[in-house]
Amino acid sequence: MPSAVGDRLARAGVLGLQGDFREHIETFGRLGTEAVDVRRPEQLDEIDALVIPGGESTTIGKLAEHYGFIPKLRERVASGMSVWGTCAGAIFIAREVPGHRHPLAELMDIRVRRNAFGRQLESFEADLDVPALGSDPFHAVFIRAPLIEWVGPDVEVLSRLDDAGATIVAARQGNLMATSFHPELTHDGRFHDYFLKLGRP
Repeated sequence: MPSAVGDRLARAGVLGLQGDFREHIETFGRLGTEAVDVRRPEQLDEIDALVIPGGESTTIGKLAEHYGFIPKLRERVASGMSVWGTCAGAIFIAREVPGHRHPLAELMDIRVRRNAFGRQLESFEADLDVPALGSDPFHAVFIRAPLIEWVGPDVEVLSRLDDAGATIVAARQGNLMATSFHPELTHDGRFHDYFLKLGRP
């Protein structure tokens, strides 16, 4: 059973194998939730929620396989642990990533396309409508971002870009969440707060 303080999960972790894990830890700290740097599979037994941060999805997958994270991660998700993948982390938790030949956790029923916005738009920012976070827009930072091409029937779309294709950039499936962007690079902690409430008892 997950532990909770108020309406949030009490124990959070950020996968520290590669990527911008420190920024996530700092954001949780601003919310008053202590987060730990997760480097060993057995640490997953000590937390209620895990963020898999942005970085390089190929490297994250290879390191996760090398250190034996994937079986343990699947076990903990099956027992109720919440997991959030941001940018490269969203690629790692997707069930399908066309052309990606490296290990994936395959947790969430989504198809993700890597580096989807092309070289000329490797980095951009956008104000997103995210009803789950309230009426104020969320200012999102996209860096060589993937996009969510397809979601399964049990997946809730949380936000789309205001573009011709209404591109999906945030989604939730039960205790699982994926975002194409980097919420930890802003001072807006609403996505982190929302994540901590996904799996509360």
